[in-house]
Amino acid sequence: MKIAQRCSQASGGRYTITTSLLPSDATAQREQLIRRLAAKDSGIDLMSLDPVFVPEAANAGFLRPFTPGEATPLTQGVFPAAVQSSTWKGRLYAAPMWANTQILWYRKSVARRAGINPNDPNFTWDQLIDAATRTNTLVGVQGNRYEGYVVWINALIASAGGRMIGQTERGSRASIEIDSPAGREAARIIGKLARSGVASPTLSTDIEEQSRATINSPRGGFLLNWGYVWQAEQGDAEDGAISPNIVNDLGWAPYPKVTPNQPARPPFGGIEIGVSAFSRHQDVAVEAVRCITSPANMKQYMLDEGNVAARPDIFDDPDILQQFPMAPLLRDSIVASSPRPNTPYYADLSGAVQNRWHPPTEVNESTPGETSVFVRQVLRDQALL
Repeated sequence: MKIAQRCSQASGGRYTITTSLLPSDATAQREQLIRRLAAKDSGIDLMSLDPVFVPEAANAGFLRPFTPGEATPLTQGVFPAAVQSSTWKGRLYAAPMWANTQILWYRKSVARRAGINPNDPNFTWDQLIDAATRTNTLVGVQGNRYEGYVVWINALIASAGGRMIGQTERGSRASIEIDSPAGREAARIIGKLARSGVASPTLSTDIEEQSRATINSPRGGFLLNWGYVWQAEQGDAEDGAISPNIVNDLGWAPYPKVTPNQPARPPFGGIEIGVSAFSRHQDVAVEAVRCITSPANMKQYMLDEGNVAARPDIFDDPDILQQFPMAPLLRDSIVASSPRPNTPYYADLSGAVQNRWHPPTEVNESTPGETSVFVRQVLRDQALL
């Protein structure tokens, strides 16, 4: 809302941006936007899009593509993963606003008790779970049946050297690759954590905020979550919701590896700004996008809201470094991240994976094979979600 007000004032009366709140989770956001766009609702000019839903909306003709001249200032100096996630068939369909990644947040006192260094270059998921077991503390993750759970699954598979699907340019005929050694290793880790006694008791319904609450509990130990955590924890301490000692005890480390000899591939997320193909104000909408995604607004949004900017240069800004001492780690993690598959069928792929991998306690070595069969059936209209 603050950015909308600033850009409206800067336009000198050419446009006014009014804002509406989308649902809090990505799956519900996509459902609301796609329904309105499919109805050619001209009441939407600009929209916040999760990166994985850009190809679907672009392929359906719901987004106005940016011309090459318009795209250049929107992509220069932006993380390549953010540009890749905003592009469909060689054209930019959304402007990166903020990028995002997950890192390992941990209680330093718990790490000392466990005798571990989470910043060790070869620190793995198995070491993490074992450390939590030794100290009887929790590992917070997102295990609800929603997009955030697929984020975890995809990151584990990528960190093991695999991918869920390939040849995405073939659409519904993409190669299904989740039934692989990497897929089975991801399933092993999820099953191990879910059945270990150190996962949240509400793992199967936990989203970002519920998982964040675990690190503030009496058994708080470790948390895999997005960059907003630092700002949120500080705000809770200032409001008296948690003890300041918790914030003082909070450390951060890179996303754990699956195996010591394979680089971790943290999740990639964020928000892009798209222009509706049905907007009656497309020219000024593009002008507004340039303002919204300007480096100055990205920086201010990161300072105000804790959501991570899409331009790596911003991470070297003294104001950012003062407020976010883990900014270099967030930047490096975005560079190392693994975006989810870039396909217009992503909603079907994600739904099929959620169907077979939930609840986490039931995930085992046969899950990737069952998922492979089901994804293929769903993509080829042989099965319903």
